[in-house]
Amino acid sequence: MAAIATAALGPESVLGVLLPSRYSSEGSRVDARDTVDLMGIDSAEIGIEAIHAEVSRLLDPFLARDGNGLEGLADENVQARARGLLLMTISNARSHLLLSTSNKSEMAVGYSTLYGDMCGGLAPIGDLYKSEVFEMANWMNRHHERLGFRAPPVPESSITKPPSAELRPDQRDQDSLPPYDRLDSYLRERIEHGRAPSSLVGEGHLESDEADAVERLLAISEFKRYQATIVPKLTSRAFGRGRDLPIVARWRT
Repeated sequence: MAAIATAALGPESVLGVLLPSRYSSEGSRVDARDTVDLMGIDSAEIGIEAIHAEVSRLLDPFLARDGNGLEGLADENVQARARGLLLMTISNARSHLLLSTSNKSEMAVGYSTLYGDMCGGLAPIGDLYKSEVFEMANWMNRHHERLGFRAPPVPESSITKPPSAELRPDQRDQDSLPPYDRLDSYLRERIEHGRAPSSLVGEGHLESDEADAVERLLAISEFKRYQATIVPKLTSRAFGRGRDLPIVARWRT
């Protein structure tokens, strides 16, 4: 995202904000700092641990009334929303445009957090699947001089390491999703070409049980996409006005 903004606007117009949590790996921290250095952009580093801990302190007594304290997905989303709060505040205070980092794969299956990483005024990669984002990063590295960079702007480890939101220990996207190459080929046929799930199983995209799970995620995530920021249209059918579906419908494929 930072590389796209820098190539489009120049390094003097881009601010990178690093927001590490207790679960941020050292590799991710190094990659973020290397990205800032490679692109020559202004940056700030603000840890979210204090916000995370305070939300836990405030909510644990209430949540413990009928179960455990803050944990699981709700705890993960606190971290994403703490980042959203800080970034939107910087945006308001300095009249900066915040770029949402959500891509099409994440938006499709709901692996993006409302009022968290979905915050912003524009989602530049919202119509690119996750695998296409990696392809674009490799292309930008190969052609960095054409784009005005003195060196490849995207650290190689950011492209090759297993995708993870790093919101809990040892978290990996593939723990709960098919590999992105297969997921994206399935989503592309479903979203851009409107094919039925039953016609795709057996073509090397997803197995039947995987397709069922993805179809459920695709359906229950529509309410998030209604609230998403602006997605530039790059394909024949982008989320938003290009794919209008009811939020609630009593139907099964």
